[in-house]
This record gives sequence, structure tokens and C-alpha cells, in this order.
Amino acid sequence: MKPLGRYRKLPSIDSILSEKMIDELIEVYDRKLVVNLIRKTISEHRKEVKTGGEIPSAKEVATTVAESARSEWHLSPQSVFNATGVILHTNLGRAPLSPEASKAAFEAAQGYTDLELNISTGKRGSRQSHIGSLLSHLTNCESALAVNNNASAVLLALAAIADGKEVIVSRGEAVEIGGGFRIPDIMSRSGAKLMEVGTTNRTYIADYKNAITENTAVILKVHSSNFRVSGFTHTASIEELVTLGQRHGIPVIHDIGSGCLLDTEQFGLEHEPKPQDSIRLGCELVLFSGDKLLGGPQSGIVIGSKRLVEKLADHPLHRSMRIDKLSLSALVATLLHYIKGEETKVLPIWRMIGTSLEELRQRAHRWQKYIGELASVVEGESTIGGGSLPGEILPTFLVALNALGVTNSENELATKLRETSPPIIGRVEKGVVLLDPRTILPEEENLLLPLIKKALI
Repeated sequence: MKPLGRYRKLPSIDSILSEKMIDELIEVYDRKLVVNLIRKTISEHRKEVKTGGEIPSAKEVATTVAESARSEWHLSPQSVFNATGVILHTNLGRAPLSPEASKAAFEAAQGYTDLELNISTGKRGSRQSHIGSLLSHLTNCESALAVNNNASAVLLALAAIADGKEVIVSRGEAVEIGGGFRIPDIMSRSGAKLMEVGTTNRTYIADYKNAITENTAVILKVHSSNFRVSGFTHTASIEELVTLGQRHGIPVIHDIGSGCLLDTEQFGLEHEPKPQDSIRLGCELVLFSGDKLLGGPQSGIVIGSKRLVEKLADHPLHRSMRIDKLSLSALVATLLHYIKGEETKVLPIWRMIGTSLEELRQRAHRWQKYIGELASVVEGESTIGGGSLPGEILPTFLVALNALGVTNSENELATKLRETSPPIIGRVEKGVVLLDPRTILPEEENLLLPLIKKALI
């Protein structure tokens, strides 16, 4: 039969609309959109028929339409259980918010806010005023602003201060941080000219000094937040760079990445640069993320001298990068935890990092007992992740699931766990599915454990 004759046997739109499952879709979704999806589905079947494929019935087309609607028209991103042991998992949204930060964002979304209104005067205010005093107290900076992420903060700083001028950076720090974020590319987009000095593994203060010209606008220091260079290495210290910069009237900008306000050594981890230390040592601008070790929403935070922060705030790019009211509300709530001295008890990432090995052992054995004979407890490691504290690990206890008791392979079992609601994201290592209690808060267990057990049936 010719293709045209076969096309005529495809079910009509009216016949598909008469199917019960389509009626149910139209009760939930806009009728025009459902009809458009039906047309799209018929068009796909037409292509298959052209190449000799079978002609579907109206019910079969309706089933495809219903499945497409359910998979494409739902709230997302959806909540998941992070049982990977990676605390700042970039693919899973990095730092989870505290209940107070979540509530603050929710309340800001429900109505109007004083986002850019000075309540005292009744006149227009600045959204940056909500964080300025908080960050000043926490870091002793003169001024601060927030944008939508740290890449934006770097771009804005260089565009505002070094457009058409030179920025000196160590060759070992002209790196790709992640997601295609490369320091040289950001510099070129900002209009600044990159002046690399030193070598990949060794850069001295003399290298910076020799590179200074009358066109030098900034000395940039970039923390290696997601990699390590070890062995025969040397880097110029912040103190050396600030002294050099002050001697020549050149500001030092420190991109520290993770935005950690706490002393990480108290958790058995390597030292992580703190923004307040960079301010104390004389950096005029310090840039960092809000959703890493700060434990807040996605944001890029700039702290430093009033002179330069105002220069960034007045730059045309600032408006295109400014933080939205939901993220700003969550950020303020997060900073207030530090002001109150309760961050290690309230912020999820610090609760996870600070969980004792004995508590993790007890929780892992409790999981194993609940799940049953298909689960066992093994020793393992958790990681910080998210471009923070590269190479640092924390000892943990893992729950290992026996895939062969349920499916044909560990990958099939991992898929079954991802198909729960909410999905459970674990990790597969050496043919075993592993779940790490460290990245699951204790209050989540009552919902998580029944889902694991159900997936093993």
C-alpha cells in the first residue's frame, strides 16, 4: 500500500480525543496544549509509517500522549534524596537550605516585599542594603553586594575595574573552575587583558612585580577550589600581593570560591580560605559563592572597600546580574544563622560535615536492620564536593545493597531507586549500590527508609 493510503488509516484527532485518558488530561491541562501534543504525536507516527512502521490505534496514540504529558508537564526540578555522600553535589543543587532560609524564600514569594523600598523614608532603597550590614559584621568589610552567582561576580568586578586594562594573574590560577567557567574567558568577556605570570606550579611575588605597567588595573588571586597542585610548588601569599598592590596603587581581588566563614580544621579538614581573613589582610575585593560552604542559595557575593563595591553597583552589567528576591531572602536568613552563632546546628551542610563517625555507624546499622538481609554495613568515605576542599574526605559508614537479590545488576537497582518518589540517588562502586547516611538528615529517614525497602521488593 502506498504511504498516502496508510496515512489515512492513522487515527483522527477526534477519535483520540474521545479516549478516556485524554479526557482526564484535559481536566488537568489546557485543551489546546493537549490537542497540540496529539498532533505532534501523530506526526511522529506518520514518520514511522513512512518507513514501514505499524499503524497505531487511537488508544495507543492516546497512551503515548498521556505518557508524554506526565513526563513533560510536571513540577521540576523535583526533590531527591542525596545518598551519594557528596555534600555539595553540583548536579543535585549544592547546599540544601535551612528550614528558616526556605521559609524566608517562601514568604518572599507569597506577596510583596520591601526589596527596594526604604521603610523608614518611604523612598526607593537598594536590595543590597539587606545584606550589607550582616556581611560587615561577619567579615569586617566596608560594603557588600550580591549577584546571581560567583562567575557573575568575577565578570562584574573585572568589567567595572579593569575594562581595557591589564589584570595580573598567576599562570597556575588561570584555570577552569567548572561548567566551562574559565578565568581567561571571563577576562576577555569583561574587556580586561590577561597578564599571566610565573609558571603552572611556581609563581613568585617578583613575577607580579615585573609584570606591572602603567596600564595594570588589578592583581587577581584565584583560589584553586576544585583541584590541587602538589610537589614542587610556590605561590605568592595574600600579604605579599597586598603589599605590592598598595605600593603601586593597584587593588588586589581575591576569588576564594567557596565562601567558607568557619575554620575547617575543627572538622578534621584542610584549611579553606575565609573571606574575613582576606579582608583583614587588605584585599580590596573578595568574591565567593553563596551555595557552597556558606550553605545558602545560589548567589555570588562581593565584599570589600566601599569605593570599589560602589563602582560595581553602578556598572550597567550589575542590573543584569542582580540577585532576585527569593534568593536574597534565603541568603539573609542564612547569614543570620552565622550572626546567631547557630550555623553548625542549623545549616544542613555543617550538620552533615560535623556528624560524628559513631553517629553515622549507628544510623547505618539502623538502616540495615530496617531494610533487612539485602543490606549490609561497610566502611567508606564521604566528600565535600561542589568545588570546595578538593581531595578532602570524611570517613563514614555506608549501607551496601545486594542488587542480585532484586535485579540483574547494580545499575538496574540504582535505576529502581531513582524511580521512587522522591527519587533516591546513591552511588555504584565495584558492583555494589552504596547509600551514605551522611548526606541524609536524620529527620528524612522516616520517609526514605520505606522507599528503599519498597524498591527492593
